[in-house]
Amino acid sequence: MTLLLIGLLVFFAIHILSSTPLRDHLVGALGAMPYKGVYALISFIGLGLIIAGKARAPFEPVWDAWPALRPATLPLMWACFVLLPAAHMKTNIKRFTRHPMLWGIILWSVAHLAVNGDLASMLLFGSFALYSVYAMVSQTRRGAALQTEPVAVKYDAMVVVAGTIVFVAIWQLHGVLFGLPL
Repeated sequence: MTLLLIGLLVFFAIHILSSTPLRDHLVGALGAMPYKGVYALISFIGLGLIIAGKARAPFEPVWDAWPALRPATLPLMWACFVLLPAAHMKTNIKRFTRHPMLWGIILWSVAHLAVNGDLASMLLFGSFALYSVYAMVSQTRRGAALQTEPVAVKYDAMVVVAGTIVFVAIWQLHGVLFGLPL
């Protein structure tokens, strides 16, 4: 469990740091590209520690998972995989939310919390959900703009197709990738 906690701390510390004035100081001292490289490296180290820590964490039940909710996780996860790429291109989705990726992470977290009642899952998925809410508030306060201009529907279609392909692949390979077949 310690490895998971260290990974979460590293991952979220670097992400929270990027929303503070210290980020501008570091960019000024290092330069934009070196800062992004260090940021990415620390993020990947944190993510690696999270993955290794979750894989090694003992199963400590906190609540009874709701197996009846398993079917509801599929549409939540599909929406998650559509929202993630929507954050990186102009789509009409961004006319309704400034934060499609963060909403996708919240859906991912909620879907997994509903069907996993152990402490490691609660820490992993709960922390990502809480961070996503924090990041939405932080980005909105810093002036993240809502996209107001409509864009061609083909971009929405591209996001839906790409998200669906990744969703189906992860769904089919979940057992191989994460040790938990669906």
